[in-house]
Amino acid sequence: MSAIELDIKKVSINRGFQTLFDNEAFEKLNKNPFWIAKNFAFQNKKPVQQKIKRFIDFMASLSGLVVLSPLFLLVAILIKIDSKGPVFFKQERLGQFGNKFYMYKFRSMEQNAEEKLIMLKNQNETNEGMFKMYDDPRITRVGKFIRKYSIDELPQLFNVLIGEMSLVGFRPPLERELKSYKTWHYIRFASLPGLTGIWQTSGRSKITNFDLVIEMDYKYANNWNLLLDFQLLYKTIPVVLTGENAA
Repeated sequence: MSAIELDIKKVSINRGFQTLFDNEAFEKLNKNPFWIAKNFAFQNKKPVQQKIKRFIDFMASLSGLVVLSPLFLLVAILIKIDSKGPVFFKQERLGQFGNKFYMYKFRSMEQNAEEKLIMLKNQNETNEGMFKMYDDPRITRVGKFIRKYSIDELPQLFNVLIGEMSLVGFRPPLERELKSYKTWHYIRFASLPGLTGIWQTSGRSKITNFDLVIEMDYKYANNWNLLLDFQLLYKTIPVVLTGENAA
């Protein structure tokens, strides 16, 4: 049993549950594994800080979209010149409590990248819960640059603006990635996904143990406060500027 499972069980007992992993819980988890995220109440929800977090997300994303609009236009032109296909790439992801939404990015790969993924599955260089290659042949010339400096992620400010994502949170996975999830991994869905987080500022693609990724997500959600968000945003700056551990 992992450290998170023990921690969840301990907190659940404190919250009045006999155990999160009793027979009734297992029955609910078998029907809907996201139950663990929907029903696990973190000890400190901090409702006032959560409202402030949402206000900051809204104002920062709105301001970012306006201020960065010239950069958006330049990147759009470069993408169209460099390769065939749309400027933006949208992909269905799983957010808080497993809710589906379309996450937006600047297209950094060839137009038929999803079709080619099957041939590259055995070359995954990160962990079993996601797919990353340091030298992915599907990435375009412009794509390599915008991915290195996380410019491709900027359209997600729109997702933050409408409340599907936050500035800080876990990275939203694809539904197909859930097949490698253990039951306790679903605890990550208790919070909103984000543009940056502990994983992004602690090594990104160098972290190949998916259990460790979930440990980070759980640590963030269970210890969340506004100061932690500001600290992670601050740590994101050098990671973006240097392109450290990007893939």
